[in-house]
Amino acid sequence: MCGIAGFIDFSLRSDLPELKARVGRMADALTHRGPDGHGTWADPRGGVAFGHRRLAVVDLSDAGAQPMESSCGRYVLSYNGEIYNADDLRRELIGRGHAFRGHSDTEVLVESCTRWGMREAAARLNGMFAFSVWDRKRRSLTLVRDRMGIKPLYWGKIGSLFLFGSEIKALLALDGWRPELDRDRLASFFRFAYVPEPGSIFKGVEKLAPGEILEVHSAGHVRRKAYWSLDRVIGSVANRRSDIPETEATDELEKLLLDAVGRRMVADVPLGAFLSGGIDSSLVTALMGKSSDRPVRTFSIGFSEPGYNEAHHAKSVADHIGTSHTEFFVTPKDALEIIPNLSRVFDEPFADASQIPMILLSRLTRGHVTVALSGDGGDEIFGGYNRYLMARRIERLHEVLPPSLRGAASALCHAVPPAAWNGLSRLLPPSRRPVNLGDKMHKFADVLTVARGNFHRQLVSHWDQPENLIRGARESPGGPWGEAEQDGPRDLAERMQYVDQRTYLPGDILTKLDRSSMWVSLEARVPLLDHRVIEFAWSLPPNLKARPGQGKWLLRRVLERYVPNKLIERPKMGFGVPLDTWLRGELRDWAESLLDEASMNADGILNPALIRERWTE
Repeated sequence: MCGIAGFIDFSLRSDLPELKARVGRMADALTHRGPDGHGTWADPRGGVAFGHRRLAVVDLSDAGAQPMESSCGRYVLSYNGEIYNADDLRRELIGRGHAFRGHSDTEVLVESCTRWGMREAAARLNGMFAFSVWDRKRRSLTLVRDRMGIKPLYWGKIGSLFLFGSEIKALLALDGWRPELDRDRLASFFRFAYVPEPGSIFKGVEKLAPGEILEVHSAGHVRRKAYWSLDRVIGSVANRRSDIPETEATDELEKLLLDAVGRRMVADVPLGAFLSGGIDSSLVTALMGKSSDRPVRTFSIGFSEPGYNEAHHAKSVADHIGTSHTEFFVTPKDALEIIPNLSRVFDEPFADASQIPMILLSRLTRGHVTVALSGDGGDEIFGGYNRYLMARRIERLHEVLPPSLRGAASALCHAVPPAAWNGLSRLLPPSRRPVNLGDKMHKFADVLTVARGNFHRQLVSHWDQPENLIRGARESPGGPWGEAEQDGPRDLAERMQYVDQRTYLPGDILTKLDRSSMWVSLEARVPLLDHRVIEFAWSLPPNLKARPGQGKWLLRRVLERYVPNKLIERPKMGFGVPLDTWLRGELRDWAESLLDEASMNADGILNPALIRERWTE
């Protein structure tokens, strides 16, 4: 795992030392992503420069150093990620006459580009990656990102510069660019709690889309194309294998996951797993245990507040599987120590509060291993979120209840404050007690009165009218929501999965995982997002992904072959934090200082009255 950065200066004013010095500063801003080595490369004739920071995981020798030239000398590669089928590709390339200096996947990747070209090479890869290739013959730059957006890549064309990097901080380190806030995208942030793909918080800077290739020619012309898309996957399985028996589907999924997990356990450094005790992380850990001849190292985070603590569940699963388990309990003091670093970790506004325990979990894990497997992606791919189950219930209510009754029910739900709903939930047995019932009931009330096509957007919105909050902002309409209504899956819950896989997964979940882990130089791998698993999941009928009241149906069937149901069957909790308790307690003074009305007025960005109203509530 690494950090990459680079640029083309079309003015061609810089000589070789200056190009290398400029890109070196960009790469140094990514030292946390690659503390084990660094390298620069430049070509004054093209005005191009590459920088690289290396986290050595496979082939720790200098044979894996970057930027790397192809054996033919035509291509130069700077690459971030891991290729899990590198050994298969290496054997094929050797059979076609290619020779290798070492056993790094970087060398396999650059030789694959030489043999097959960028698009076909990318389509052959099984992995997580973002890479840049300079073609000396054509004087062109190619950027490529993995299918689901596991690894990040920002780019921008500003004046005479085309620049790119794994994180925005690399772009900020290049002289000649002054960032400007994009207020429209800030409005989108306040709706979703992250800046949606492909935008960024700065004007002129975008994220390369998952599954996309971008080409830049010496004249500055930019061309973008997809080598893989979720739309094509869904279209190719439109005639579902609806008659596949459940046992056969379970067998096939188990086989796929065993291979995906096994491929992600290849490393020349110590390796472990994040374990929450939930379905996804427990399954990944169990399959690692089956693939290893020694105990797997597992790591988990806990909280003193019982409504958020899953540490005891993780410990029970760890004991059953037989892992070497380590846990850490988070306090408000730990959160306060992390908070000042959050803007430096993420570069953009990012408001998923689980970033705090994710950073702490990554730091804990990095003290013992260099690579950790994670269960991220299971909810989006196999229908695990409560909102998917809620959507089907609300759809039925829309069919049987007239608007007047739905409006009355919504008003009744809103009349009870969230705290009161949470109090009522304590009357239920702990095993059936929903987490954050108040928030869920108010979300339910909100979507009772919206049009059917807006269910999803309403459910995931944190601020309904963000344009009123940001001065001079105009929120971008449409996007995957509109496309899903027109061309997406017919099943409502599956349409929501489709949108989440295109938006929430890369924009929130994978951003959180990548930045949190790489901040402490930890490589996180996600076997549930192997593209073969995703394509298989979309070939399944909806009832093999979710049943009434229970999501991730098929994942559960695989997991029960390894872990007893009693250890994992409980209400979904998620990776939440007791933020409400902290903000009313030890974090209150800190929050008040940030939300000072005079300071917000002076900034000229936010509407202080709306902020103070929400804060008071």
